[in-house]
Amino acid sequence: MSVSEQELGEFRAEVSAWMEVNNPGDPGFLLPQTFMEVGDERQLEFLREWQHKVWSAGYLGMAWPKEYGGGGVDPAFQAVADAEMRRHNVPICFNVIGLGWAGPLINDIGTEAEKARYLKGILNAEDVWCQGFSEPDHGSDLGSAQTRAVRDGDEYVINGQKIWTTMGNFAKYMILLARTNPEAERKYDGLSFFLSPMDAPGIDTRPIRKITGEYGFTETFFTDARIPADCLMGEEGQGWRIAMQTLQYERGAEAGAAGGLAMVRVTVDDMINDLQGIQRDGEPVLQDPIVRDQLVQAIMEEKALALGDRRAQISHLTSDYPGSLPLSHKLRFTEMTRRMRQLAISLQGAEGGLYVGDATARQGGFWQRAYFNSFSATIGGGTSQVQANIVAEHILGLPK
Repeated sequence: MSVSEQELGEFRAEVSAWMEVNNPGDPGFLLPQTFMEVGDERQLEFLREWQHKVWSAGYLGMAWPKEYGGGGVDPAFQAVADAEMRRHNVPICFNVIGLGWAGPLINDIGTEAEKARYLKGILNAEDVWCQGFSEPDHGSDLGSAQTRAVRDGDEYVINGQKIWTTMGNFAKYMILLARTNPEAERKYDGLSFFLSPMDAPGIDTRPIRKITGEYGFTETFFTDARIPADCLMGEEGQGWRIAMQTLQYERGAEAGAAGGLAMVRVTVDDMINDLQGIQRDGEPVLQDPIVRDQLVQAIMEEKALALGDRRAQISHLTSDYPGSLPLSHKLRFTEMTRRMRQLAISLQGAEGGLYVGDATARQGGFWQRAYFNSFSATIGGGTSQVQANIVAEHILGLPK
């Protein structure tokens, strides 16, 4: 049954009023701009409390089943709640790998026991999730993963190393891709998918310091780590298929995410407002005709992304290349975000060289930090180069 505009309007007013009262504001310390910069216990606990509060109010996981902690309502309500979170500039819901990838996967193909075990903890922020896909020696060649999982009775013994395991040092569970059959004729057929606990002896994490000076990423080491055999999702050898489905969620090509904000969203309007007062050769930089042309280009690209998302919901407008907009969204969005933040820095002139901690940095160095942080999104879930190949091969039908 479709939801009426009146219902959504009334709900929007309700959410807006709640956000107005409950927005925690500035905590007095630097908050992560995305879920990939949660670097210390203080940030973690602040964001955990916020996510739990949003879920308790009924504004997170609204389309997930009621029996597993969700709201059981039409996804349109979650879209409204997310829009109001952005408008009120509230903190992120940090447990993104659970909310956006592991959770939708478990909802779609998990057993009833897996849904009962994992979903509510994802929503209420009690159980942090991380991802164990990438490995140091294989980059984006996920099919060549070498972390081994050997069946031993009621357990699997895991040995290997994963990298870029965001929040791995805080996580209770990992979605893990490991090789169970090294002799498989096709390398993809030797992989299996696990919902692995992170507290097993033999699993160790080491934080990785980023160019921003912040943490968030870790590398994870498995040394004869034993996990229960029922952590296997599906059957042995189905890991590649399940991992590809997971990446569809990560790349925005599949619905099902619980909602909430994964990152601090800034728009071209925000950039223009923050550039007020900057001068170039004695004149406001925003009056420079070349700058104005650059800004108009950014506005058009931002608008095209928004209209593309709407168009993707109308099958008759995408019949020429079905799935093209969702499959290309990650590439288009992350690259546009990176370019826009780079433009914001370049238009600051010499001030663009200042950073967080410099007393005279504009907006406390927000745009500089945002620019450095934008690179992680162009890499995670498949680099921009990998995404371009996906568009070429799977949308345009070009040869490999």
